[in-house]
Amino acid sequence: MALFDKAKELSGKVIDKTVEFSSDELIADTIILSMKKQEKVNAILKQRGSNYRVAGVDLEMGVPPKMIFGVRRISEESEVSDEGDREGGSDKEL
Repeated sequence: MALFDKAKELSGKVIDKTVEFSSDELIADTIILSMKKQEKVNAILKQRGSNYRVAGVDLEMGVPPKMIFGVRRISEESEVSDEGDREGGSDKEL
C-alpha cells in the first residue's frame, strides 16, 4: 500500500500546482511578461535587419506552463510603409 499512498500524495501535489498556475494574478503577469518579451525580440530582429517578427504568443497553463511564440515573415511592402511612417511620409488615413 505504500506505493499507492505515494502516488496519491504526488497526484495531490500536481493538482495543487495546477490550481496555482490558474490564478488570475499569475495569468495576468504571464500575459504581461510574454508581451514584453515579444516586443523586445521584435526590436532585436528589426535592428538586425531580419524579415521575421514574433506575430503572436500562445500561453498554455499546464504542468509545466508553456509560452509558444508564432513567427511570421514580414513583407517588403510593410517595411517600406514602416519607413515612410517614421519619416512622416505616409499617405495613409486613419
